[in-house]
Amino acid sequence: MSINRTFLKPTSLLCPDAFLSPLVIDATVLRSLDEDLGRAGDITSVATIPDGTQGRALVVARKAGTISGLPLVEATFRKLAPGIAIEPHARDGQSVAALTRLMTVSGDARAILSAERAALNMLGHLSGVASATALFVAKLKGTQTRVCCTRKTTPGLRALEKYAVRCGGGFNHRFGLDDAILIKDNHIAVAGSIRAVLERSRAVAGHLVKVEIEVDSLDQLHEVLRVGLADVVLLDNFDPAALREAVALTKGKLVTEASGGITLDNVAELAATGVDYVSSGWITHSAPNLDVALDIEI
Repeated sequence: MSINRTFLKPTSLLCPDAFLSPLVIDATVLRSLDEDLGRAGDITSVATIPDGTQGRALVVARKAGTISGLPLVEATFRKLAPGIAIEPHARDGQSVAALTRLMTVSGDARAILSAERAALNMLGHLSGVASATALFVAKLKGTQTRVCCTRKTTPGLRALEKYAVRCGGGFNHRFGLDDAILIKDNHIAVAGSIRAVLERSRAVAGHLVKVEIEVDSLDQLHEVLRVGLADVVLLDNFDPAALREAVALTKGKLVTEASGGITLDNVAELAATGVDYVSSGWITHSAPNLDVALDIEI
């Protein structure tokens, strides 16, 4: 069975509040199928299913959660069988109950079986990220605080995982080292001082490039405010009392972001301080997969 390597257009299955490049969808699906089909294709399906056999399958969420990844599921099936019929019952960004039907797939049975695992791997992982994000969003309801992701992503899947965060109602931090300046403690240690890193950053930053700096104490925050060249301050591992003081000090001067040890258990208390953002690596690097399945209906 050959893989259709023509470019596939994005579909209405995408989350309405997030963008995912069709180039990313295409490249990810090709990588996944190349990895699974290897050199000889799906020898099990070829051996057991007569050529031309038609099948019908349901993609189902076995557990409740927030969905992300359906455009990749569609693209995976279409790569192996361009004429396959897809009937969507949900779209990305939708919260569903357990045993919800997400999609009906009808067409070449070999293609359905060959694409099954690659499609479900992507759907389960991205829906897990979206579901984890949605749990944080629920904890933040009624506050001004937004949850955002980090660069702690699976190699090769960053754009997809950040898309899944948006599907769950969260927000994206920078996508890479090239779209914002984020000065961490190691930059300060190498450069010598907070003033040095901020002055050098502002001297080279374009007018659309934001400058964020990490601090781990109120003393460092006071120094940042004295220099006055940052746009955002990252308050690392501040307890609620210190975070509340930091928010008061920076009000109207800097956007505030709390990071380090952010959990579902403490995020509401941190949000009560008035901090603008909380960043969580857990929602991408440790979110459990959502249990999804493909059930054949011949």
